[in-house]
Amino acid sequence: MIILGIDPGTSSIGYSIFATDNPPRLLRAGVLRLERIAPRDRLFVLHTNIKKLISEWEPKTLAIEKLFFAKNAKTALAVSESRGALLLTAALAGITVFEYTPLEIKKTVTGDGKADKAAMEKMLRLVLPDAAKLKTQDDMFDAIAVAYACYLKEFRNSYAKYLNA
Repeated sequence: MIILGIDPGTSSIGYSIFATDNPPRLLRAGVLRLERIAPRDRLFVLHTNIKKLISEWEPKTLAIEKLFFAKNAKTALAVSESRGALLLTAALAGITVFEYTPLEIKKTVTGDGKADKAAMEKMLRLVLPDAAKLKTQDDMFDAIAVAYACYLKEFRNSYAKYLNA
């Protein structure tokens, strides 16, 4: 099964395509750059790009980071709008959505809910060989982390029963 992991943002949206194989595999990851697109057009462009990824990879699950808090209300509103566009795109495609707070993601991936971005990236590079080849991009690694956390929380145990049979 394929998980589409998303780190929502305003002008930079991280994404990852993750296979729940045994062992799990990172198939693709990147960042959608929307900073040069007029704000009024960003949600449409975001929807269109995510729709293309869904069409190409046919994920059954979308794992997305929850907006936990924001220091800036204007930024929080813009990220919320992006999340809305992403959730609508998933709903239109009939994809199951799992949402996780940054604390849940960090705790699930590293065992420490206060882990920093460097610790998260290091862990992901250790457990996912395909991630080891990638250039550091925070938004992309955040998207990989949310997909990997989804795998660990929702799907890893469902495969264990087949492995022990």
